[in-house]
Amino acid sequence: MRLKLLFAALLLSASAVTPVAAQDKTLKIVLDTELQVLDPIATTSYVTRTFAYMVFDTLVSMDSKGEYRPQMLESWEVSPDKMSYTFRLRPGLKWHDGTDVTAEDCVASLKRWGARDGLGRQMFAATKEIKAVDASTFTLVLSKPFGLVIDSIGKPSSNVPVMMPARLAATDPTKPIPEVIGSGPFTFDSKSWRPGNIAVFLKFKDYKSRPEPSDGLAGGRLCCRSPQPIA
Repeated sequence: MRLKLLFAALLLSASAVTPVAAQDKTLKIVLDTELQVLDPIATTSYVTRTFAYMVFDTLVSMDSKGEYRPQMLESWEVSPDKMSYTFRLRPGLKWHDGTDVTAEDCVASLKRWGARDGLGRQMFAATKEIKAVDASTFTLVLSKPFGLVIDSIGKPSSNVPVMMPARLAATDPTKPIPEVIGSGPFTFDSKSWRPGNIAVFLKFKDYKSRPEPSDGLAGGRLCCRSPQPIA
């Protein structure tokens, strides 16, 4: 049975020719692949990976030129010897349950992803320590050279290194998380979900989109950016 994805969200276009008020508030899509697993760490399913980009967010994203840009991160710094990384989160990020996104959450999420993903395992095999410094900052210290740290945490393919609350990141990485809570532009309406029939996504009112234009997987999300003035 084909999967019906219902995005019950206000779609704010960046187009300068179509007024936002003239647009419908609901987008219905019919896919030929069923969404059966909701955890992009527990499976490499491509439909789950696509679902993940709607509900979850990543620290780093790849733009249309293949360059890595901050997403949930405000910035990152690399030591001169390339053995230590400092990551700083953007202020004001929220989980779908209303709690603040913290560095502890991100450390726990990376550890869960790193126990499952091939590139993640390589990164953690070269990692001496990863820890939160404060609520918005965490560091990663390597035990041996590994030049793919940013490539790893920004990889767009499965398993996507999505962030989730630490309480969910404590879930066995081989088992699906018991609750779908991310910080992405849409929340997942679990009560409406009927595998193989319908999945409903609602616009997350507290989503803090990046101010830059959307570019590949990087930049602001078109669904959640403020309407652009019409010239």
